[in-house]
Amino acid sequence: MSNLIPTYSIGDFRKLMVPELGEIRRGREIGKSSYASRHNFVWHACISCGKPRWVRIIKGKLRADECHTCALKNIGHKNFRCGIIYRDGYREILLNRDDFFFAMANQHTRYVKEHRLVMAKHLGRCLHPWEIVHHKNHDRLDNRIENLQLLSVDKHSQITLLTRRIKKLEDKIDEQSKLIKLLQWQIRQEVKV
Repeated sequence: MSNLIPTYSIGDFRKLMVPELGEIRRGREIGKSSYASRHNFVWHACISCGKPRWVRIIKGKLRADECHTCALKNIGHKNFRCGIIYRDGYREILLNRDDFFFAMANQHTRYVKEHRLVMAKHLGRCLHPWEIVHHKNHDRLDNRIENLQLLSVDKHSQITLLTRRIKKLEDKIDEQSKLIKLLQWQIRQEVKV
């Protein structure tokens, strides 16, 4: 009679339970092949879709943050570098088709300029094509919201002209300051003689 009652070890129950995020197990405990059975795995959620799965730990780090499906979604451009490319001095971000701001992206390449994306997220809406996002400090890679300003085309032209005029006047002031210092030095040299 006792032979009919199945006996389970604690390890068997552990296999049947759903693991908690961050739980680490050996490959053989989760049914991995002979090669992978020697390695440690962690129950980790994909950073894109949130789907949990077993991820191998290599030298104390996760092998991948995204699941295979999400990683394949992000591939598509020959210059693909983790979804970021640089064009004309601007940083561009690859968007998924299901992204709320996808309407702003180039429909062929799926990339959008990062400064436009930052401003759109700040406003909570997509930007219109005629709206221009201006970098206050003229650094095209400085996309902090404090450095960005939303303008119309005519306002952007005014700001650009005024900025150029101010820069030209500042350069003239620097030139005149150097000339004044030179003249003062010459006067001091004449007085000494």
